[in-house]
Amino acid sequence: MTATQADAGRCESESETDAATSGGWGAVFALTLCVATLIASEFMPVSLLTPIAADLHMSEGNAGQAIAVSGIFAVVTALAIASVTRGIDRRTVLLALAVLMMASGLMVAFAPNAGVFMAGRALVGIVIGGFWSMSAATVMRLVRKEDVPRALSLLNGGNALATTVAAPLGSFLGQYIGWRGAFFAVVPLAAVTLAWLFVSLPAMPSDRKTTDGTVFRVLRRPQVALGMLAVALFFMGQFALYTYLRPFLETVTRVDVPTLSLILLVIGGAGVLGTSLIGFALRTRLYSLLIAMPLAMAGIAIALMVVGGSAVASATLLAGWGLIGTAAPVAWWMWLSTALPDDAEAGGGLMVAVVQLAIAFGATLGGSAYDAGGYRWTFAVSAATLFASAIVSILAWRRSRRT
Repeated sequence: MTATQADAGRCESESETDAATSGGWGAVFALTLCVATLIASEFMPVSLLTPIAADLHMSEGNAGQAIAVSGIFAVVTALAIASVTRGIDRRTVLLALAVLMMASGLMVAFAPNAGVFMAGRALVGIVIGGFWSMSAATVMRLVRKEDVPRALSLLNGGNALATTVAAPLGSFLGQYIGWRGAFFAVVPLAAVTLAWLFVSLPAMPSDRKTTDGTVFRVLRRPQVALGMLAVALFFMGQFALYTYLRPFLETVTRVDVPTLSLILLVIGGAGVLGTSLIGFALRTRLYSLLIAMPLAMAGIAIALMVVGGSAVASATLLAGWGLIGTAAPVAWWMWLSTALPDDAEAGGGLMVAVVQLAIAFGATLGGSAYDAGGYRWTFAVSAATLFASAIVSILAWRRSRRT
């Protein structure tokens, strides 16, 4: 290496450090707003299916496919974006995704028919898949290494908050300004996000060497393959139970609708708290948390089978479920940044796809168990899957110690 090259390397390193210490956190806050807006957009149809179906002349079942469409496109985008955008500055890619988010809001809000509506939902899926697959790698370039857990906690806090308020907010806005107005409300938020990202994001050149091939290449590393399996089992177990909480609470715990809404709000609030707290523990206890969290949730699933008839006991246990389950993605994103520090973008794309598919499969598995043997079978399947996730996490931890 020549003296000139060495000086250039030092200057580049110093400039990246300066970015991480000065403007990096502004960009992290802008990304958090982006995440909250995205998640609100993704789940808003849940509370607006009836007016959407009536206005666009389709069944409520078909209107509900709006969420499935966004999920499918999120998976495809997550798997493809690293190779498709190879060589393009990541700042440019993120800004383009923010523009697509605005376009999606406009298409959905002014959709003249079901086709345009679904196309707008597909754009949301592209943004979700693209953003989440790049999130860990982007955060690692924006803040210092020791601040990565806190930054990831902030992103997932925005996710938790948006997930909690999306459905009730959509219902509230739909009541006063219609479903189109509710979706149009996303557009100004997307515009603010775009402007904030434009101002705060530094240049982030793409590393061509780390984006060759497909995202599946990272599975050649045994630790990564085990980690992805643990991720899949965790989300399968979580959503095998969570998807069927309402029928459990209505038929077993026998709560009325206001109490049900309050319990769901408690779960969401506990999740926001969990994402705020976990960043402090991740710095020194990453694998301990990856093992303990699914074990604790498996214990909660079993306990609900025992005390499910008590509203107070069920609400308390479910608060713990929300506290742990919503914070767990922060731990897994932190794991990704440590397991693939040189290829976090490809790993992020693969993990987004794994999580989306695991959620779908977990909900299907839980539903089959519920139809076959009631809530006890569903909760038992959830507990067994979560326990398996803990076992695989132990194997991933042992592999990481060897490597």
